[in-house]
Amino acid sequence: MILKHIGLEKINGPLIVVKGISEVSFDELVQIEMGSGEMRMGNVVYIDEEFCIAQVFEGTRGLSPKDTQTRFLGKALEIELSEKMLGRVFDGVSRPIDGLGEIYSDIKRDINGSPINPVARKYPRDYIETGISTIDALTTLIRGQKLPIFSANGLPHNELAEQIIRQANIKDEDNPNFAIVFGIMGIEYETASFFKKSFENSGVLERVVMFQNLSSDPIVERILTPRVALTTAEYLAFDLGYHVLVLLSDMTSYAEALREISSLKGEIPSRKGYPGYLYSDLSSIYERAGRIEGRPGSITQIPILSMPNDDISHPIPDLTGYITEGQIVLDRELVNKSIYPPVSILPSLSRLMKDGTGEGFTRADHPDIANQLFSSYSKVQDVRSLASVIGEDDLSDTDKLYMKFGNEFEEKFVSQGKDTKRTMNETLDLGLEVLKVLPPEELDRLNR
Repeated sequence: MILKHIGLEKINGPLIVVKGISEVSFDELVQIEMGSGEMRMGNVVYIDEEFCIAQVFEGTRGLSPKDTQTRFLGKALEIELSEKMLGRVFDGVSRPIDGLGEIYSDIKRDINGSPINPVARKYPRDYIETGISTIDALTTLIRGQKLPIFSANGLPHNELAEQIIRQANIKDEDNPNFAIVFGIMGIEYETASFFKKSFENSGVLERVVMFQNLSSDPIVERILTPRVALTTAEYLAFDLGYHVLVLLSDMTSYAEALREISSLKGEIPSRKGYPGYLYSDLSSIYERAGRIEGRPGSITQIPILSMPNDDISHPIPDLTGYITEGQIVLDRELVNKSIYPPVSILPSLSRLMKDGTGEGFTRADHPDIANQLFSSYSKVQDVRSLASVIGEDDLSDTDKLYMKFGNEFEEKFVSQGKDTKRTMNETLDLGLEVLKVLPPEELDRLNR
C-alpha cells in the first residue's frame, strides 16, 4: 500500500527533504502534491536512516513545507516507447511539445537502463557516412562506437551537429533502417528552434526523435534528458532493429547540472567542484552505445561537449576521453581562418576506424590515404613553426611545397561549407588530389 506523507523537513533548490521514510529505493519515483492540488513528480537521490532527499522535476517554486504531500510510488521513472516517436519533438522527460498529441503505448521502460554486458557485445563494424570529409576520411564513425566532439564556447558545434543529423546515412542492404535520436540540454530557445526548422525544411525530421531541455527549464530535467534519449534509442535499435545515431549536446551543461545538484546535497566535491562519481556517471551514459549479439540494430553515440576555457584537460573532456573511443576536436584558429568545419586534424582520432574502413567497407585505399594525409599534415605544422623563425623565403623547396599543401588541404579538404555533402568516394578522391602537391618521394604511406 502506498502511503502519503504530509509535510517536508526542508526545501533546498530543486530538492526536498522528507523525514521518517523507510523502505524506499534510490531513483524511486515520488509524487508531490501541493496545497493547491497541483501535482509534480520527482525521484529519490539520497537515502539514510533518518532522511530521504528527492529532486523535483518541475522545480520547487510554490511548494510549502507544511502542506506538501509526498507519495513514493515504488518504481523508477518510465517512459512510453513507440515507433511513432520518429518525427516528433519532446521535452527533456519525454513529454510531447510539438502539438501533435500524446504517445500511447503498452511498452514502458525505466530510463536508467544499464550498460551493455561486455559478454553480449558485438564488435563494432561498418561505418556511418556523415558527408563531412574530415570525419569520414580521417576519424571515421563506426556503428556501435562512441565518438565525442570536443568544442568550446563560440565554436560552431551546433551547426556541425545539425549538418551531421541532416546528412548522415548508412550503406547497408541487409538492414537499411536508420534513425537519429537527438538530445539537447541547457540550450537557448532560438537554438532549439534552429534545429527543428532545419530538420523540417530538409525533410529529415521524419527519421529524428528530438528531446530538448532549454536553459530556462529545471536543471533536474537536464540530468534526465540523455537517459530518456538513450532509452528511446535502445528500443529503436534492439527491439525494432534500427541503426541509431545518438547525438547528445551539450554534455558540459549536463555535468554542470550534476555538480549543482551534488552541491545542494552537501556531497564532498572533487576536481573543479564536480562530484567524485562524475566518471561513473558519464560511463553510465556513454556505455549504453554499442551492438548486441543476435540483434540487428546498433547504437552509435556522439556526445558533444564545450570545453571550459578551451581546456582539453578539464575534468569533463578528460574523463570523456577515458571512456570513449577517440575524439573530434574543433579548433579556434581554423574558425579565425573562416574554415568550416573547424576540425583540428592532429588531435582528432577514431580508435575503431581500422575496423570499419578499407576493402569491404569503404575503399581499399582508404587507410593509406588517411595515413598519408595525417603524416603530411603533421609535417606541415613543423614547417610552419620553422617558417615563423627563419621566414618562408628561406625554406627548402620541399618545405615550401609542404606549406602549399597545408593551405590547400585546409581550404579544399577540411573546409567544405555547411550545405556541402561529399560521398566517401568524393572525399577520398579529393584527398588524393591535394596530395599531388607533394613530390612522389614524400608520399611514402601510399601504395603506388
